[in-house]
This record gives sequence, C-alpha cells and structure tokens, in this order.
Amino acid sequence: MSWSTYFLVCFVVGIALSTMYFLLGGVHGHALGGHHGAPIGPNGIRIGGSGRGPSASPLNLVTLAAFLTWFGGIGYLLTRFAIIWLVFDLLIATASGLAGAFVVFLFLTRVLISSNENLEAADFEMAGVLGRISSPIREGGVGEIIYSQAGTRRASGARSENGQPIAEGTEVIVTRYEHGIVYVRRWSEVAGDELSARS
Repeated sequence: MSWSTYFLVCFVVGIALSTMYFLLGGVHGHALGGHHGAPIGPNGIRIGGSGRGPSASPLNLVTLAAFLTWFGGIGYLLTRFAIIWLVFDLLIATASGLAGAFVVFLFLTRVLISSNENLEAADFEMAGVLGRISSPIREGGVGEIIYSQAGTRRASGARSENGQPIAEGTEVIVTRYEHGIVYVRRWSEVAGDELSARS
C-alpha cells in the first residue's frame, strides 16, 4: 500500500466515524465518557451525582475521528501534490491531525457540553426550599407553588403537609418531595416552631 493510499484510508475512516457519531448522537454519550444513569431532578432535569462539573477526556472517539480526518487529508494532499520528504510529510500530517483534534475538543468542551448539563444533585434538593402559593391548596387537595431554584423560577404541584388548606399568596417551605408533588408548610408556622424551641 502506498503512503497516499494509506493517508486516503485514514481520511475516509475519519470522515465516516465523524458522520456516524454526529448522526447517532454519540457526542453526548459514550464518545465523551458522559454520565449515564444519572438521577432525574424534580423538574425532569437530569442531574449528575458525581459532584463533578461537565468533563470530557481529550482522548475520545470524536477527537480520534477528527485526528484521522485531518491527518489523512493533509497527508494525502502532500503526497499527491507536494514534493517533500516522507518524514516531513508525516510530521506535517501529524501536526495537522493534532491541531484538528484539539479544535474539535475545544468545541466539544466549550460549546456542546454546557455548564448546566451535569448539575449537582444538591441544586435540586427540594426540602427547605421557600416558595409562595400561586394556586390555593384546598383541604386534602393539590395546589401550586412558585419558587426559585438554581437561578430559575419554577412551579410545582403542592399539597399541604398537614392536609389543611393554604391560601394563594401564602409563603411556604417545602418539607418533602414525592412523585412530582411537593409537600409544604406555612413559613409562619415553621418560624413559630423555631422561636418556641429556642425560648
């Protein structure tokens, strides 16, 4: 096999791998070593339980595909249309492949993997969240609470912890979260209990 054919095969394999990964959505999955089986937060947001932010290894299948594409393409062009020693051809092709892989890696880590993709589980811990009743809770029924979490205004179905009605506009605190519903108590009651405990 001639060197030009070798470089051409690398280029074709790199293009094929790149196309396959992007079409199959591999950028966010195994190709980057992303988190799998992460728990779902209270609003359906997938959260990471590892305590680490978004990350990707520089040695992954996407950057390998980028390396092969650039290495093969530049190497093929140099062997076919430039008259230089094979050693220099290999050095230039390798440098081009590394540069292409580095650019793709930067794109993946700075653009495709957002800082919100792998959030801390604590960011979505509901117990202790303060909110306000936006739709009144009838006795034994379900209403709605508005609250802020992770810098975003959110809403959730809510029940009274003790089954008593809670009027619209009442400030409440979440005591627990179960099956998509938060259970709340009036903030005035909780604050009163704490004052009584201290005195």
